[in-house]
Amino acid sequence: MSTTAHSAGAAATYWETEPHHHPEGASTKLGFWIYLMSDCLMFAVLFACFGVLGQSYAAGPGPKALFDLTLIAINTGFLLVSSLTFGFAMLAMYEGRQARMQMWLAVTLVLGLAFLALELYEFHHLIHLGAGPQRSAFLSAFFALVGTHGLHVAFGSIWLVTLMVQINRKGLIPANTRRMECLSMFWHFLDVIWIGVFTFVYLLGMI
Repeated sequence: MSTTAHSAGAAATYWETEPHHHPEGASTKLGFWIYLMSDCLMFAVLFACFGVLGQSYAAGPGPKALFDLTLIAINTGFLLVSSLTFGFAMLAMYEGRQARMQMWLAVTLVLGLAFLALELYEFHHLIHLGAGPQRSAFLSAFFALVGTHGLHVAFGSIWLVTLMVQINRKGLIPANTRRMECLSMFWHFLDVIWIGVFTFVYLLGMI
């Protein structure tokens, strides 16, 4: 009886002290999914605010007077194509073709920066027309939503440059492969959010 109790106690001690073994990188991906879900909640709040305030013009200009759909369509094209080029980079990574992967990442970066440049031009143009975020509740909600997305693209671009440097120095080690997978999820997530912005803010605003 005492031997059995001793064995049970030893087994309990082992499971309490022995570290749990998980697949390498599993916690990284789980943590990043949790981060993306929190980002979804933040953008959901911003979309809800725009839905409530989107027609509060305060006797000022509305979407039809301010938005240039041609410019926005070109900008949307930049971001959507950048998602495609990132996909090519991921395929090259899985094939172990580091030089080709870096080339596609560079193309993705250029497209992301082009998107940011056009967005900054749009903001500058609106402010020059006197349609800054303080002009009306509609414009406050617009700048908050679109500006937050733009900040995410800027952060993603910085992350992309950092990762390209890390891969150039250390190659496609498992840690860099995980980082690429996380950045890929982040970049595609920004594309999905922008499709919502383009539809909900720009297209419906012009109706």
